[in-house]
Amino acid sequence: MKINIYGSTGTIGTKSLHLIKKYFPNIKINLLVANRNINLILMQIKIYKPKYVYLENEILSESLKKKLLNNKTILIKKNKLKNYLLNSNSNLSILAISGYNSLKYLEEIIENTDHLGLVSKEAIVSAGHLFKSLKIFSKTNLFPLDSEHFSLFNLFNNNFAHNNIKKLYLTASGGPFLGRKFSTLKNISFKEATNHPKWDMGYKNSIDSATLVNKCLEIIEAHYLFNIPYDNIDILVHPQSIVHSMILKNNFVYNMSLFKNDMSIPLINFLSISNKTKNYSSIFDKRLSYNFNEKFTFTKVKNNEFPIYKFFKSLNKENPINIIKFNIANEYAVNLYKNKKINYTDIYKIIKKIVSLNLYYSTKNIKDIIKYHELFENYISKQLF
Repeated sequence: MKINIYGSTGTIGTKSLHLIKKYFPNIKINLLVANRNINLILMQIKIYKPKYVYLENEILSESLKKKLLNNKTILIKKNKLKNYLLNSNSNLSILAISGYNSLKYLEEIIENTDHLGLVSKEAIVSAGHLFKSLKIFSKTNLFPLDSEHFSLFNLFNNNFAHNNIKKLYLTASGGPFLGRKFSTLKNISFKEATNHPKWDMGYKNSIDSATLVNKCLEIIEAHYLFNIPYDNIDILVHPQSIVHSMILKNNFVYNMSLFKNDMSIPLINFLSISNKTKNYSSIFDKRLSYNFNEKFTFTKVKNNEFPIYKFFKSLNKENPINIIKFNIANEYAVNLYKNKKINYTDIYKIIKKIVSLNLYYSTKNIKDIIKYHELFENYISKQLF
């Protein structure tokens, strides 16, 4: 079997490559796609020996081309990735590109692969309303890798059925500032905000966890993936991060999905598609088994700790434009915070301000959505600065 990994230099990409090399020798690395981390992609080429590699940044791609002289790995030229995907096939693909850039090759990836492990929240959040028209569920076997949606996927017996569901709960760790009033967090540093107590994630997901925006986005994902009404989805704060989702059935019975807070578990389950006859449980038993030596707690989200959640709940989410604006606003605000242009508590204020801006554009296809992202980001910069 061969695999393509989109976002190979990110947290999920590097973890996937490590697992494949160590435990899945039958999976061959076919294609690695990255943005601009040329040093890490060179290291990955040396270690994993992919057949193809693609670097999105044009200048760095030319530099990579020179460094790959006499190397067996083939560099796909700038703007040629879509053509390659449409004229080839992969058994497995992992889409772990951060931000709306994950949309650039979504249609081609769907056409290219048999099994798609989907990590990128933004691909679902911005384009989930198009999933039916794209026929994504019939063109590829979709496998959600985000822990919450992976847990739901398991509760629904590895499919997207949702019969007999009265309420669905996603859990939130509460991030590094659980128990602290949001109004006291103005001068929180970037390092503090990205210091997640349970998960090892990139800076964007870590900050989204601190603000609870990640759970807002995950509600959207659950709505689109499992066709569950927004009113039937809620968040529970669960600091232990062991229970990842819970469903209440119409017969008043609760089912919950729990596993150790390690992204290796969703990834191993996905990669195991390559060899269903082999039992991998014995290999990972000691590392990934959970010992029940702590109490589980579940509490409702407090508005004075996570004001973004109340705002998100009030948002008209039936209009895809509002969801896309919310997603763009968060990306924009997090980047400002990362670059020390705003304080931590300004993230919430800027999201509210940006969502209130009116700029309408068609969202009938992927190209429209990408164009809207670009237009709206330009519009934001003129309106706010």
